[in-house]
Amino acid sequence: MNRPWKDRYELALEAARAAGRKALEMFDVPLNVEWKSNQTPVTIADREAEKLLREKLLSHFAGDGFLGEESGEVQGETGYRWIIDPIDGTRNFVRGIPLWGTLVGLEYRGETVAGACYIPAFDQMFHALRGSGAFRDNRRIHVSTIHDLPASQCFYSGVSWFVKSGCRDAFLDLVQNTQRQRGFGDFYGFVLVAQGSGEFMLEYGVNPWDIAALKPIIEEAGGKFTDWDGNPTIHRPDVLASNGLVHAEVLRRIRTQADHSFRPEVVEHAKDIT
Repeated sequence: MNRPWKDRYELALEAARAAGRKALEMFDVPLNVEWKSNQTPVTIADREAEKLLREKLLSHFAGDGFLGEESGEVQGETGYRWIIDPIDGTRNFVRGIPLWGTLVGLEYRGETVAGACYIPAFDQMFHALRGSGAFRDNRRIHVSTIHDLPASQCFYSGVSWFVKSGCRDAFLDLVQNTQRQRGFGDFYGFVLVAQGSGEFMLEYGVNPWDIAALKPIIEEAGGKFTDWDGNPTIHRPDVLASNGLVHAEVLRRIRTQADHSFRPEVVEHAKDIT
């Protein structure tokens, strides 16, 4: 066991739970909602939860880097970087919908090595450390074994994002070839794939803080996580997380149109359902 990884992993779980519970105190009550320049909402709950995360994580590991959705980046010197989203699903949060979560990802020398995803309204923690498996609370989780696209369940965030990607027709053709489709956007579709409740989550318009915590959870559950070109990165707005068995077929179908119209480099990394 890599002790520096494990120490930070244990802190990630503690910090995610503390920040999520702080945000929960402000959930489903009247709050002032501000709108950022990219037309995404932010509340005092986002800012207070991120402040807690930043202080807690960096007070224990002062030399680590930090990237947060609300407060930006702090350069580190240890090779470690925390990548966090205090409330992933702020649009749900401000409308009283309990599907929002606190995400804490840990990166070491550019590789995501641990992730914690706490769902305060459910008091559930999805988490993983590289080489140690993925868990929902204390229960180990695994991706599904379904390998046929027509028998699969698809998760996605919203159709509007596939319109923006230039891949609307390919997306619609893809989902019509699945058994069932559910618009569980943000973090939730990813953790559902990790626990075997669906076969893939196709997403567009994400930032690193939206997915850094989720990538190790998917992979440690036995799944696969890439951009639409098949690269295992968190630095593109396009992402596919799957059980691995349907991955190539989903990429083939979405790339049919993407090869002609998809331009990830011109898309601002701004997720309007954050």
